[in-house]
Amino acid sequence: METNNLPQGRIRRAVDDLIIAEMFFVQATIESATAIGDGLSTLGRQITAGDDTGSAPADSISATLRGIADSALEPYASRFSYLRDRANK
Repeated sequence: METNNLPQGRIRRAVDDLIIAEMFFVQATIESATAIGDGLSTLGRQITAGDDTGSAPADSISATLRGIADSALEPYASRFSYLRDRANK
């Protein structure tokens, strides 16, 4: 009887981890899409209105694109880090 409890515990933990991972994935996707949308709006404003005088437009656009990429990646990175820490316990 005791040997049956061990696999059930492992299966339950795996299912729990899978459910959490799926919820995190959906949540991260929504946050990432929001960050990309906000970034594209900022980029559009920079292109149409211009930026500070004296700075090269390409530098400003490049910095904005890096910011968009960082903002879009962060939700996935933070949740993956949490899941990795959870799996190592």
